[in-house]
Amino acid sequence: MQKTVKYTVFKTGWGYFGLAGGDDGLLRTCLPGKVMEKIKHQLLKGLKSVNQVSSIKYRESRIEFDKNFFKMAQDLIAAYFEGACIDFRNIPIILGGFSFFQRSVLTACRSIGFGRLLTYSGLARKIGRPAAARAVGGALAGNPLPLIIPCHRVICANGKIGGFSASGGVTIKKRMLQLERQSSSQVF
Repeated sequence: MQKTVKYTVFKTGWGYFGLAGGDDGLLRTCLPGKVMEKIKHQLLKGLKSVNQVSSIKYRESRIEFDKNFFKMAQDLIAAYFEGACIDFRNIPIILGGFSFFQRSVLTACRSIGFGRLLTYSGLARKIGRPAAARAVGGALAGNPLPLIIPCHRVICANGKIGGFSASGGVTIKKRMLQLERQSSSQVF
């Protein structure tokens, strides 16, 4: 069955952000960058891998641009990059093509609140696999939905920032954590 995968690239205070998915949820995000075409390329590259590893209903899918795709999510993401305390847990997502372990890690990571941090070993304990901190890091490296699944909030046990495989690397991870630290310390 052919499904249409929609995508959009929109402006935030930090640059262009990409979203892609279907009517039933998001499949991919791409963190902000300065060049719209580069974000689009990274997002569509990710969509091609979705078609290869995702659930049957997204195989052989058509990809089309829709500037209003998940407009509510676009507005929330734009507000986040302006410093608003945003909870993305109500945005529907699709985690097809991932193992049970990977889905467990990504789902547990999604529950880490704005401005909070958790260690890789803490996340491993949260999913009932206390010895799997390194495997948790591997699962997070494959996170298809950075920001929506806030893997930037996971750090090393020694307090160091750790890695970040999403576009922008460790630099954007540090910026996002700093934004959340500043926003959560403000009195509204």
